[in-house]
Amino acid sequence: MTLHALLFDVDGTLADTERDGHRPAFNQAFADAGLDWHWDVALYGKLLAVTGGKERIKHYIDQFRPDYKKPANFDELVAELHRAKTRHFATLAAHGGIPMRPGVKRLLIEARAAGLRLAIATTTTLENVTVLLEHSLGSGSQDWFEVIAAGDIVPAKKPASDIYHLALEKMGLEPAVCLAFEDSENGLRASLGAGLKTLVTVNDYTLDHDFTGAAVVLSDLGEPDAPNRLLAGPDLGQPFVDMAYLRTLHQR
Repeated sequence: MTLHALLFDVDGTLADTERDGHRPAFNQAFADAGLDWHWDVALYGKLLAVTGGKERIKHYIDQFRPDYKKPANFDELVAELHRAKTRHFATLAAHGGIPMRPGVKRLLIEARAAGLRLAIATTTTLENVTVLLEHSLGSGSQDWFEVIAAGDIVPAKKPASDIYHLALEKMGLEPAVCLAFEDSENGLRASLGAGLKTLVTVNDYTLDHDFTGAAVVLSDLGEPDAPNRLLAGPDLGQPFVDMAYLRTLHQR
């Protein structure tokens, strides 16, 4: 079966957006609103068990701030905090504060040159995705992706597989001719639920996740002069991911 398309998660997969982008943006939004909430690196790692920014704020209050008395307009407050966070994230990304992870830009360029179709399947907002691509990959790079399935456009967020089903439906492709790229257990559960063979690149927040079912687990995609580390799965004899590597992985 020939490989036709690559589907990418965004946060933690294309870039370390969680630790260096969303987390400080949340904290700035809280400070602007006069709230004494602060998410340090360790706490944010725990909050990442919940997908979706608005859902994460509500989980934080329920689990970590029993002292907080919810106002009558709590849902509205959460929505406004999330909008403010998105604005701060966009500003950070626009200043080049969130670089792509190793090997990402190279592999995307190689895949396009090889004629593969590209898509994004993520729980983050479309605005977050487009600003990150524009300022970290370059002007016009969002057009590299045939489909950008993002945010609240499906009923259930990862680990539900809805977002992947939507991307596949829009592309008119069967999962057997695609590869997915993820960084977390929730993301992997979503991609596997859609029947997608999945390559995982871990980050600081996901090192201890359960990646059972992944086709391969790597430290990152690697570069020819900066090898990655194989953490689980087959050793294909190459310390960076390129088109030849992906085709071999897909055929296994």
